[in-house]
Amino acid sequence: MPSSRIPEPVPILTPELFDRLKKQIDGTLANLIKTNKNTRYVCESPVFGEFRSALDALGSPNHEVQDDMILESYRTSVPLTNYDSYEPFVNKFFERNCRECDVKDMFSPGLPYFIAISGSTSSKNAKFFAKYRHAPGTSYENVDKDANPVSDSGGKNCIVYTLNYRQLIEVRDDEGVTVKKLPVTLMSSGSIRMQNGMDIENDPWMITLTAPRATSPVAVSFIHTYRSLLLMHVLFALADPQLETFNTLFGTVFVDMICYMEEEWDMLLDSIETGVLPNWEGIDHVLEYLEPKFPPRPQRAADLRAIGKATVQPGWLKRVWPMLKVVIGIASGVFSAVIPKMKHHLGPDVHMQSLGFTASETYIGTVYNPTNLNLFKVACDDVIEYLDVSKEETASSLVPAYEIKAGSRYEIVITTRDGMWRYRLGDIIEVAGFDPNDGSPILRYVERRNVAIRLGGAMTSEKQLVDAIFAAQDALGPIMEFTVVVDDRTMPPSFGYLVEVQGELRASADQAPAQVELDLCRSNPNIKRGLELQIIGSPTIRILEPGTFRDYRRLKIEATNTGSGQMKVPVVMWDQTVQEWMLQRVEREVGA
Repeated sequence: MPSSRIPEPVPILTPELFDRLKKQIDGTLANLIKTNKNTRYVCESPVFGEFRSALDALGSPNHEVQDDMILESYRTSVPLTNYDSYEPFVNKFFERNCRECDVKDMFSPGLPYFIAISGSTSSKNAKFFAKYRHAPGTSYENVDKDANPVSDSGGKNCIVYTLNYRQLIEVRDDEGVTVKKLPVTLMSSGSIRMQNGMDIENDPWMITLTAPRATSPVAVSFIHTYRSLLLMHVLFALADPQLETFNTLFGTVFVDMICYMEEEWDMLLDSIETGVLPNWEGIDHVLEYLEPKFPPRPQRAADLRAIGKATVQPGWLKRVWPMLKVVIGIASGVFSAVIPKMKHHLGPDVHMQSLGFTASETYIGTVYNPTNLNLFKVACDDVIEYLDVSKEETASSLVPAYEIKAGSRYEIVITTRDGMWRYRLGDIIEVAGFDPNDGSPILRYVERRNVAIRLGGAMTSEKQLVDAIFAAQDALGPIMEFTVVVDDRTMPPSFGYLVEVQGELRASADQAPAQVELDLCRSNPNIKRGLELQIIGSPTIRILEPGTFRDYRRLKIEATNTGSGQMKVPVVMWDQTVQEWMLQRVEREVGA
């Protein structure tokens, strides 16, 4: 639907919409409970003891129980949960001898299709989630369709994804025969495999293919090296003037890819002219599948040379790809810092769009208005409850979707088909309203719930740290990316911003720390008090070399054997090794 025809969210549900939304949610929740109430997780975890007792009180398993009684048992006896209760059960998949009898029906009936690795930036260790195949007609299918759109003019799509996996779990029966192979991989990678029937066993065949409308052969998705993966995608895209859509999952990945393209511009054009692939690191195992699909294109190379690497010109990518219409990549929250850089490259005629509000645990919402990168319509596959951020953090403070209020903020709590029960996601959202067509909540992402940093007794949120550095953009110039460390070079310690800017620093850059301090004091009175008592120092800003955060992603992705959609830069960087590495790339400090 064109954005001009998308209705504004309504602030209050009509009685008809209220009833419709309540019926949909209650029906979905009742089905989830009946499907997953007999799983190993529910039957064996101590956190569900009261819930099991409530279900037992309803009668024998063969007794027909009304949905409202099941829902009442759930709402009064299932507590808030987190990864602590989930982890011992998902860890059973990683035991040396993974037996079917030990992991079947663990979180949902049967065996999962894959194990998703969380891209968590708020905790030190990765988290793992079992993902099961479900009935067709889900939001994931819509996401997959939007990821590879059909053009009415023959346009092509560059879809940047990986089919690699960290490890392969073999589930065996009692006789030692493998009954299922479970890739441990990114949520995006596993979902692509699951939605398109790309089973691990079929990899030797799939690696020879090129998906419909795709510029890159499937073999590119088996490249492990981050830089080589992005360069190979952009090489095949450059060779095709009919490119219409980029899908990079995150806006930061798109910016990284274009930066790599700028660095290797001449080599890329030489390769397009001759049909000889560059000898990039980590591509030897896929060359035999890529070379037959990359013929010489001397005319295309000549056209690109005539356009030139005009990176300073706004919208130069539209000259490189005249049919380019949209770039798909998450650019809300902390990722919004890359928007100015993306707009510069794309110009006014190419739209930026998100695939939705995603997490490794569940798919939260679809894009409501394609022109708004931070407005999402709640998906209906799983059940979301809303924990009022102003109230006690217990299940009694949960609010169902049909009782939330526009303008209020809540933490998302999920109960899913994959067997999570009132799981705290940790994301804070603001309710923008409701879809006037079906009553679905429309949400804006705000921040992570947990306090990002505590300094001098002042508990500071991610949003406060993000807003403060963005408030200094007029003095610094457009901010590409940033992270915050505790700057304890002098006492008292202070908020230390490590920042990468687009282009040259402005002459007024030395005013930026004062602007950051002013905004932090405005949003958090405890910081103002800490500064006055001299238990918090004035914030500092150090400017990093261009490409620092891009190199951070590359190093972390390759070190952990994850894919391009996995590595996010945390708002607060606690990793001492990474801090030291970044501090070696400081070009200057402003306002010092």
